[in-house]
Amino acid sequence: MAISPHLAGVRAKVGSDLLMLPSVSGFVFDSAGRALMARHGDVGLWAAPGGGVDPDERPEEALVRELQEELTINVALRGLIGVYGGPEFRTVYPNGHQCAYVIAVYGCVIESGTPTPDGDEITDARWVTEPEIADLTTTAWMPLVVPEAFAWWRHQGV
Repeated sequence: MAISPHLAGVRAKVGSDLLMLPSVSGFVFDSAGRALMARHGDVGLWAAPGGGVDPDERPEEALVRELQEELTINVALRGLIGVYGGPEFRTVYPNGHQCAYVIAVYGCVIESGTPTPDGDEITDARWVTEPEIADLTTTAWMPLVVPEAFAWWRHQGV
């Protein structure tokens, strides 16, 4: 899995100890009101796509970069859905690295491109309705955020 040079340097100093990390996630909606979900290669679980915020990077820029890198799409951010954290946002990766994330979640639409998983960080992607997300094996935080994300999108009146 890709790790930023900054995070690799921190990990070289602290090993697998718990790190609190800023991150972003995008609920990318299509015209039918479906959301783009991605299967994350490191843990094999489904979630809205996104990733870490690098030093001096604005969260919005991080999200645009992550979605371009992982899914080859360019997105327009429509607004902030919310900022989330807590025990459901902790992860222990297969290599033993422990992370607690604080995630800024944005609502987005595709400006250009067709979602194409990079095959490394993202191994699959699909458009799903809110009820269909229940059929996916998701990260622990998704059940907390999904209802708010879809309610936010419906409120946009798109």
